[in-house]
This record gives sequence, C-alpha cells and structure tokens, in this order.
Amino acid sequence: MSHPANRAARRAAARNHNGDRKAEPTYRGFADKKWRLIYLRHNKLHRARQIGKIWPYREWEKLMADAVPVKVLFVCSHNKWRSPTGEAVFANVAGVSARSAGTARSARHQISLADIRWADLILVMEDKHASRLRAEYRQDIAYKAMHVLDIPDDYQFMDEDLVDILRAKCEPLIFGAE
Repeated sequence: MSHPANRAARRAAARNHNGDRKAEPTYRGFADKKWRLIYLRHNKLHRARQIGKIWPYREWEKLMADAVPVKVLFVCSHNKWRSPTGEAVFANVAGVSARSAGTARSARHQISLADIRWADLILVMEDKHASRLRAEYRQDIAYKAMHVLDIPDDYQFMDEDLVDILRAKCEPLIFGAE
C-alpha cells in the first residue's frame, strides 16, 4: 500500500477506514532504501570526522572552490631555479595561488611593489633575500608574513631534492596560514 500523495487523498483514506482495525502506517520510500550502503556511508563519515578529514572528497572540492586562495610569493636571487620551482610545485594545488620573483636587477622577473602587495605570504630562499626586501620595501612588508626557507643555491629547476625540500618546508607554512 502506498502513502497517499496529498491531503485530500489522506482524508478520503481516513473516511474509508473502519475504526475497528488499525491500518499499517506507510513510510514513503522506506522499503526502497539500501540500508547496507547507508550503514557503510555512515561509518566512512564517522571515521573521516574522527581523523579530521572532509568526506566525500567532492565536498572538499566544493569548499575549496569557494575559498579565497592563499597568495604565496617565492623569492630568490635571479628567479631562475629555486623560486620558479616553488611556483611550479604549488601552481596546481587547490587553495594556493603562487608567483615567483628575484631580487637581483638581472632577474627574469624582478620583484616589484605590486608583487609584494599581491602576496599574503612571502617565502624567501635565504636571509640575504629577506634583508634586501626589508631594505627596499620596509613599510610594505611590515604586516606581511615572511619566512626564510634556508635553501642554498645548489639546485637546478625542478630538481627532485629541491621539490622535496620545498614541499617539506612550505606546506606547513602555507596551509597553516589559511
């Protein structure tokens, strides 16, 4: 027996009902549910909440699509190897927008005031880069988060060791800043 679709049908069913016997209650869609799948989904959601993850992953993608990305500026001397590698590593990460610049006059992209104003987080490779930024843009970086990564100029562009070091040092800083 199906559940009456509207109020009039429910009233008609009540008028036809004998007061002597009790009709079985109807639950719309109750028999159609796949209880095993619901149980498994509940357990997955419960476990995801315990370990602090968002499940299903589609929900995480929806949240990240609406979120404002963290703007990260990677700075090295000539903008040839280290900072472009940092930009390339974090370019396709959800919730992160990355740029790179160099402090030297001969850099491929020399750092500008617009770059500093754009960035939420400035990651410099060595102490000398931080000193140069403080000297040239003192007022503009006064309230910006700037971190020195201590990565020497010993690596080529997209060197595996450099990528590993950048991920290990930058991910806590980037995802802790959100």
